[in-house]
Amino acid sequence: MDESRQSSWTGAVAALRKVVPPPALCGFLLLLALIFTVSYVVGAGAGPVAPGMHGSGTSRDGGDGGGGGGGGVDDMGDMQGGHG
Repeated sequence: MDESRQSSWTGAVAALRKVVPPPALCGFLLLLALIFTVSYVVGAGAGPVAPGMHGSGTSRDGGDGGGGGGGGVDDMGDMQGGHG
């Protein structure tokens, strides 16, 4: 009776080893997550690189973002009213 229990445990352990990834892969993924976490914390602590810098010509609404002199809505300033 002990032999049948032992053989079933051996089969379960063998099946479990096929499902579990190798320890080297787990260690690599853990190291990768640690590096990205440290990188994020350092970047958040440093703050923005160029706070006054605008986008490179694309905007969220799909129009011409106008990073330089495109004359977008934000560049219009305090102009109000019509031409009339």
